[in-house]
Amino acid sequence: MSKVALIRCESYDEAEVKAAVERGIALLGGAREFISPGEKILLKPNWIMAVPPERCATTHPSVFKAVCEIFSDAGAGLCYGDSPGRGTTEDEALEAAKATGFHEVAAALNIPLADFINGREIKTDTQEFFLANGALDCDGIISLPKLKTQGFLKLTGAVKNQMGCIPGRRKGAYHQQLPRPADFARMLIDLNMYLKPRLYIMDGIMAMEGNGPMNGDPKKMNVLLLSSDPIALDATVCRLVDVNPEYSYTVSLGMQAGHGTYISSEITLMGDPLESFVARDFNINRNPISNVRGAGVFSFDNDAGVPKPYIEEEKCRFCGVCIDICPISPKALAWKDDDRTHPPKYDYSRCIRCFCCQELCPHGAIMIKDPEQ
Repeated sequence: MSKVALIRCESYDEAEVKAAVERGIALLGGAREFISPGEKILLKPNWIMAVPPERCATTHPSVFKAVCEIFSDAGAGLCYGDSPGRGTTEDEALEAAKATGFHEVAAALNIPLADFINGREIKTDTQEFFLANGALDCDGIISLPKLKTQGFLKLTGAVKNQMGCIPGRRKGAYHQQLPRPADFARMLIDLNMYLKPRLYIMDGIMAMEGNGPMNGDPKKMNVLLLSSDPIALDATVCRLVDVNPEYSYTVSLGMQAGHGTYISSEITLMGDPLESFVARDFNINRNPISNVRGAGVFSFDNDAGVPKPYIEEEKCRFCGVCIDICPISPKALAWKDDDRTHPPKYDYSRCIRCFCCQELCPHGAIMIKDPEQ
């Protein structure tokens, strides 16, 4: 039986958060269940961009602080870090640490920032990865995901959080190589199985619904979720937001790969009742994910039932981040006649629907249009 602890926590007050995290860890066996004294443990949050915690796009620093204190007291040597979507330099990594509020907490606790700029190649049975040194040069990982919507795979959760162990823009290459959501999900599962975080502590106190994972709306969920089984945790999140767990590729394919379970009868829920957190009004696409991707005869122009990104012109500030972040060549969107006073234009015959543009638009100008709407 997999165990998932659901712990009510109604604010980011540091004392309240620490008590909630302590309660959840105790239900799972205590801190020493996951670390041994003297081990070097990486705390891996979600920093999609260098944005403040009020945006609800990143793991909150009070959750980070509580985890730091608990595992430091248990004897672990800690470090922390993540690679934002455009984080390719040390200055960008430090900017993210400062903007998210983590740098201030870490400095006070004397916890160093791990190297998420440099890395090295590793191979699994099915995949090659270039991973950050910070994720490889530790004895173990504690993953700190954020409860958010995500256009490509519906939700960003415990499994997907380890995507941040791939430095900076190297992430885009995986979208280019694996444009179909099911294949991309298998890659994430392989990555997770290689890194094997020992514990996942998800920040769902304030979640993000709608146009996530960066430009959605804050949603008060009042919950922290803890588990050593990322599939069970993400399946529980699906149930909290009234989504069929089988509609999440990382959940369904993760169970097929033997990385956990989404079957409710195989999951022991601990702490507070799941029903007390369920939000059936959570703004999320509850339909199955279309696995149609590609070009030519398999392109989106030939499939009217596939969602697509589009720009809300009144919100666009012509920064060009969407063009810069597009992982394919030639780009799926560009300035028309090099006119940078109007929003870029999409060529949907090239677009692989990875939604990187929508994820990382700094101004929330890119939305996803569901063909059924």
